Amino acid sequence: MARFAIRLDYDGTEYFGWQVQPGQRTVQDLIQKNLSKILQEEISITGCGRTDTGVHAKNFIAHFDTGSVGVNLKFKLNKMLPADISISNLYEVGADFNARFDARSRTYVYRIAHGKSALDQRFVLWDSRKYNVDLMNESCNLVLNTREFGAFCKHHSQNKTTICRVTSAYWVQTENGMEFRVTADRFLRNMVRAMVGTMLEIGLERMRLDEFETVLKNGQRSEAGRSVPAQGLRLDKVDYDESDWVEILD
Repeated sequence: MARFAIRLDYDGTEYFGWQVQPGQRTVQDLIQKNLSKILQEEISITGCGRTDTGVHAKNFIAHFDTGSVGVNLKFKLNKMLPADISISNLYEVGADFNARFDARSRTYVYRIAHGKSALDQRFVLWDSRKYNVDLMNESCNLVLNTREFGAFCKHHSQNKTTICRVTSAYWVQTENGMEFRVTADRFLRNMVRAMVGTMLEIGLERMRLDEFETVLKNGQRSEAGRSVPAQGLRLDKVDYDESDWVEILD
């Protein structure tokens, strides 16, 4: 048996998240079933993390074990998968590689559009209000000095710890809106969407920075802002040591 990794993108609009769940359409379930058909054996894949219902992903990494990938696996898999899932790369990796536990960091992006766009509507939150982005970036500085993120964790998530190390967090204005980019060693369930919703309160000047700091210190989800809708969120990048990965070309 050898271990392989795939790099993929998906539009999460029509999926109940990444992870297999009984009776639900998920990205992991579709890929596993199609890999099993192609390779004529039962395949189980492990992803770099979980994404919630409606959340998108770019450069998502998953690994699986098989005796042989044969010929043109990437081509065959892309042909069988629906249009909203695409495999961009296939690699042979070390036998002990783990897509979830070997990730050094993960980066998420949340996009907000101030004007309606028919071509972008599945991937942004449409919000025409004006925000104070400078204040929102000041709140990012507070996040960078925090390790405890219980205030942004969905209730009953069964996390062993709510401690995360955020290494980068900032807002930028774009041509038609703004986007939030955040990188950390790990993320809690619903963390980015709750963080964005709270920072938007700051941008509308309905929450002061000292109040935001208190929210972080108290760690109570009920004190933070609402979670923003899923369609604006995308897992953008997962960082690994890829020095021993060998790409398999079709």
